[in-house]
Amino acid sequence: MLCNFIVIYILATLAIGLFVSKFIKNPEDFALAGKRMPVFITASALFATWFGSETIMGASSEFIEHGLLGVIEDPFGAALCLLLVGIFFAKILYNMNLITMGDLFARRYGPQAEIISSFFMILAYFGWTSAQLIAFALVLKSVSGLDIDVGIWLAGLLVLIYTYAGGMWAITITDFVQTLMIIIGLVFLTNKIVGDAGGLVSVVIQVPSGFWDFVPNPEPQKVIDYLTAWITIGLGSIPQQDIFQRIMSARCDKTAVRACVIGALMYLSIAFMPLLIALASRQLYPDIASGDSQTIITDTVMRHGDLWMQIMFYGALLSAIMSTASGSILASATPLAENVFKPLLKNITQNQLLVLMRISVVIMTLLGIWLATISESIFVLVSESSALSLVTLFVPFIGALWWKSSNALGAILSMICGFTAWFIFKRFDFMILGVYINRTMGAFAVSFIAMCAGILYEKIQDFRTAPKISDHH
Repeated sequence: MLCNFIVIYILATLAIGLFVSKFIKNPEDFALAGKRMPVFITASALFATWFGSETIMGASSEFIEHGLLGVIEDPFGAALCLLLVGIFFAKILYNMNLITMGDLFARRYGPQAEIISSFFMILAYFGWTSAQLIAFALVLKSVSGLDIDVGIWLAGLLVLIYTYAGGMWAITITDFVQTLMIIIGLVFLTNKIVGDAGGLVSVVIQVPSGFWDFVPNPEPQKVIDYLTAWITIGLGSIPQQDIFQRIMSARCDKTAVRACVIGALMYLSIAFMPLLIALASRQLYPDIASGDSQTIITDTVMRHGDLWMQIMFYGALLSAIMSTASGSILASATPLAENVFKPLLKNITQNQLLVLMRISVVIMTLLGIWLATISESIFVLVSESSALSLVTLFVPFIGALWWKSSNALGAILSMICGFTAWFIFKRFDFMILGVYINRTMGAFAVSFIAMCAGILYEKIQDFRTAPKISDHH
């Protein structure tokens, strides 16, 4: 019966994607849903941007193992990101009338920066997409015993079909439906499982000392790691294409701003439900908690819940996974078509660009499937993706909007040097004054220094080439 429900749910999602494909007339419709979405649908899309496997399975795993400090990155950092976008970025980006974030780099820094930024933007989404496909495969294995690799391929093909057909239209409409499923399902499950574990007070107090600490001990290393957790998604996801597309799908700039703030509040409140479910599950079934912590909620639901409870949970989980996976695929495919392929082709028509976007969706899905088959940790995949965006894109993105002295050389150096440092710090440990250099924070600092170096170099060159005032006797 549960398998039948999953099949029906998937077919319904595909039907929605195929139905809304009739609204796709041009690349803007495909990438930005025609810029017609009202506030709650836009907010639902923003909420669903990251409310996927990372939140339900990855963050809950970190929560039961490390307490509140283990989930600063998500959900707290993710909610911070949406809030910052709404307050500082949504209105200005909406009124710039762009299709991709790469267009901003092209307009401010030129074609070379456009290509490089698009490359890193696309690279950052590999982890997001792969994490969702792995989670989908874990669900199928939990329900039917299907092999993980087979499940990954099946998940990728299912998401590919409705993303290919309906683009951003399909994503925004299905995100709205899936958000309702997530909220209803998680409210029901939280009430049921936490109640069976003795109630909220009982669940909250039966934890080790320090479990609910929100601020770490004032040791340099712990403070650096804590700040890194806040900014990895909190700042790193600000210049990403998925948020940008959802902002641009709103019908006006005020709608975009309000949707970001509402989405942040929705994310922070609803994301706490799977954390409480995981905590209650550990108390109900310690033997499950001793296994793979990423599957503690799914295993608990299969053992503890009746059919209705299982249907509610898997409806919420599949909704979260599919909405995040489809958004991630489109967010990487759009700059691939618009900022990488399109400049290579001369006099491309709107219809040809639309075809190119759909081909890019296929390419990015296949790459996501490949990475998913060689990876394991959902939390690590998502964290790596956000960190990559932070150390390559954030500084030149801020420069493009508000740093008048920023230039193309600085932007290119910032992206390349940030990535190089991030790569090096992963393989070698560096210490300064006895404090380990956090990989993400160190690369972020390098990215900023590289931008400053590019600005300084240009100023020196301008000074050297400035006409000299000769003396007259």
